[in-house]
Amino acid sequence: MASAESLLVGVALKTSGLWAAAWLVGCLLRKRPAAVRHLVWTAAAAAVLALPLLSLGLPSVRLPGGGALAALVPNITFQAGAAAGASRETQPNTVRRQAQPLPLRSRINWRLGLALLWMAGSVAGIGQIVVAAAILAAARRRARVHPAQQEGAALAKAGGIRHTVDILEGRAGSMPMTCGWLRPAIFLPADAAAWSAGRRRMVLLHELAHIGRGDTGSHGIARLALALHWWNPLAWLAWREFLQERERAADDLVLLAGERASDYADLLLEVATSMHAQAPQAWAAIAMARRSQLEGRLVAILDPRIPRRSLARDSALAAALLAVVMVAPVAALRAQDRDVPAPPPVHDLDATIRTATSYAVLDQLAKEFARQQQFDQAQKLLEAALALRQKNAGPESAEYFEGLMKLGDLAHSQKLNTQAAEFYQRAFAAARGGPAAARALAALGVTFTAQGAYPAARDHFQQAFAAFPAGAGMPLTWLALTYVFEGGEAALAESAFQQALAAEDPASAETATTLELYAAFLGKQRREDESGAARAKAAAIRTALGAPVLAETKLQSRGPGVFRIGNGVTAPAVLSKQEPSYTEDARLAKYQGTAILYLEIAPDGLPRNIRIVRGLGFGLDEQAVDAVSRWKFKPGTKDGAAVTVAAQIEVNFRLL
Repeated sequence: MASAESLLVGVALKTSGLWAAAWLVGCLLRKRPAAVRHLVWTAAAAAVLALPLLSLGLPSVRLPGGGALAALVPNITFQAGAAAGASRETQPNTVRRQAQPLPLRSRINWRLGLALLWMAGSVAGIGQIVVAAAILAAARRRARVHPAQQEGAALAKAGGIRHTVDILEGRAGSMPMTCGWLRPAIFLPADAAAWSAGRRRMVLLHELAHIGRGDTGSHGIARLALALHWWNPLAWLAWREFLQERERAADDLVLLAGERASDYADLLLEVATSMHAQAPQAWAAIAMARRSQLEGRLVAILDPRIPRRSLARDSALAAALLAVVMVAPVAALRAQDRDVPAPPPVHDLDATIRTATSYAVLDQLAKEFARQQQFDQAQKLLEAALALRQKNAGPESAEYFEGLMKLGDLAHSQKLNTQAAEFYQRAFAAARGGPAAARALAALGVTFTAQGAYPAARDHFQQAFAAFPAGAGMPLTWLALTYVFEGGEAALAESAFQQALAAEDPASAETATTLELYAAFLGKQRREDESGAARAKAAAIRTALGAPVLAETKLQSRGPGVFRIGNGVTAPAVLSKQEPSYTEDARLAKYQGTAILYLEIAPDGLPRNIRIVRGLGFGLDEQAVDAVSRWKFKPGTKDGAAVTVAAQIEVNFRLL
């Protein structure tokens, strides 16, 4: 057992050193094309796979201090495991161990257990790859040829791919992907035939770039290296960098084919946000775009200073063989003295702003930064987007107005109401009356409400009503709330509520929100019967609005591939969740309630197809969807296999 432990410790330390070295080489090559850096990570993965075999086959060379390092590793692992196992179930056992010290034999069993855990995780990871490959093979046999087959064949021939590439039809709305190690094929969504020729060409160019580069083979090598070293954080870091550089290298080939960077960036944004990769196929296939990689790719695409170059297909094989040869002396060593910590990734916002040609890209990035509460970066991006709007459309355009409103909303969400009011006033000046002016005036009224300046707030809400009476329901509702907050003006508040209800569509979500606030007002007036009637009417509107969605989701939950809990289907379990955030408007209005969402929990444990069955006002629906979309689940199963399960989630918004 001692020799086996020494081998595992040596492999662990050597592979960590290899990945750290690959990181350093990648940093040195940061000004080189992405294809070169991807070659480094491919070679590192091949070397990691070869290390255990070489360590067994080559004579060992001991280094001073190697035994001491080997003795430290189980202690580090034990401490991590003990921290993770500190639960109610393990506490009594911990007490017994403290009361009765374990003999030497038991400590050795701990090391054996850790080794078995490593191997069990590796077997599970390899099994996942095998299952995914089998599912993909079955999907290929069943799939029909996509209408874009001839178009793809022409692009493949022009790109120097000699063999026939099958273009197959996947589910509508699915992520374009490439799969197959020996004979790669491309899956396009069924609705790709209706895309524009330019959009379809860019997608095909990207997927064919993966095939031309031999990325399906290198993907298998890197995925297997990750499966064998699943416990090592450096393995996951290497996997992330491998994927990032691979996608950037493919992006470079699309741009070298003559596609405009701004058009291609817009396409990637759309693909990443509107399409989903199906699991478990995504475990063994190369999906076109993932949200986690989006920011870095967009920066690289839009920066004209980045060098772009393709490498020969055989380069990856040559680099992998060279890495195996070079790692042979390392494999003979018993241990490494230390590994090099990896620096965190750095995102260059200035480069994004300098090279951006579309404000939509900047808006999307700003939204992501705001979601992560990195407000300074979000404001910087929105200001750059505003400058683009002014340059492209002019300072009196609807686009410029929207940019100012976004900046005002960002400041308002941070309770910077003076700054928000400045942006809203500029937006009002850019508006040409009508709905836009009313919207800016209403936003100004809300900022004054937040500051307790109720007379000024009421003045702006009344101006919003005058500017656009047909859409004045919510400004009038806010007008009523200012009387409620100020106190002593119950009659004026009730009159404003009734005016708001008269101005709104009786079957709209805005009417339901006004009724819910009106019900709360009536309850404080001890008019319980009227309050209950208003709540019931609001609930009926919410039910009617959600009925079409509910009917549609019931059909979806009975469709092929989506299961409901029961009849052998186990329920998913929440592994991690993010609580939704209150919007500033809802907090100001003292508004609360429960939103009901429909979602499907995929076999990979991620939620998809999230729909609002029962909504709320003041932007709380969007907060609920955003929070639930970040949840992680243990997937439901049927006959022991993970399946897609339909579910509902109640998201409660309560003020303390």
